[in-house]
Amino acid sequence: MHGDGPSGADHGGEGVWARAWRTLRKNPVAIVGGVIVAVFVLVAVLAPVLAPYGGTELPGRDQIRPTMIPGPSAEFPLGLDRYGGDLLSKLIWGARASLLVGILATLFGLTGGLLLGLLAGWFGKWVDFAIMRLVDLMLSVPSLLLAVSIAAIAGQSSMAVIVAIGVVQIPIFARLLRGSMLAQKGQDYVLAASALGLTRRSVTMSHVLPNSVGPVIVQATLSLATAVIEAAALSFLGLGGGEPSTAEWGRMLTAAQQELAVAPRLAILPGICIAVTALGFTLVGESLREALDPRNRTRR
Repeated sequence: MHGDGPSGADHGGEGVWARAWRTLRKNPVAIVGGVIVAVFVLVAVLAPVLAPYGGTELPGRDQIRPTMIPGPSAEFPLGLDRYGGDLLSKLIWGARASLLVGILATLFGLTGGLLLGLLAGWFGKWVDFAIMRLVDLMLSVPSLLLAVSIAAIAGQSSMAVIVAIGVVQIPIFARLLRGSMLAQKGQDYVLAASALGLTRRSVTMSHVLPNSVGPVIVQATLSLATAVIEAAALSFLGLGGGEPSTAEWGRMLTAAQQELAVAPRLAILPGICIAVTALGFTLVGESLREALDPRNRTRR
């Protein structure tokens, strides 16, 4: 009775998610994005094994001079930073910090958005009106400005960054789920389930909601890319807490601003890591969106 939604089956009897997976495996863009994301996740998870030094260690601080920062060498493949930390190790540990903030912030926003979207789509009427006006109010403020304001109020810490980014994502998920649920409510399988005597709760939780989460999952993948960029931006502005030598890509960019003339690699390499990681999640999310698009399925 799930119909043709994301959790149902298409006209050939094949599950929509199974067809989407088969499509993704043949999509070069999805493969490139998947490889980037897989490498990023592996580096973050295996940071204690891959990094030559700990994220807070400064093995080369005795080699730092006011006008000179040692470049790549046998001991330090990417050179040192201004504080004497191994740049390679800092980049690896920075991947772990970015992954942690990105996942937790997205989960925070996804949970809040699903709750609000479910309430709006389930109850409708004045509940829907009140929630959507709140969502409109939050969306009227530029996301980065809202995140900066929340992080500044919550205090300079990683948790403040997670909460700030998560709150910014809540209205996006809420509006998306609410719209998807309203579209599903008019489908024949929902009318048939109601005609069979199923309660509204049963219809909503067993049929409407599962068939409405596809677009939300796609958005969550895209939001991971946004979360990585916004986390770096907030850390760059000094809202992420920690010491200046903290192994986090945004903080590394901040510390590198005064060293551009001496060692531009200190800014270039963290910037490349942020851009490539965000690109990977974006490629996966856009490919997944295309694979789940019913118009594309009917053309194949």
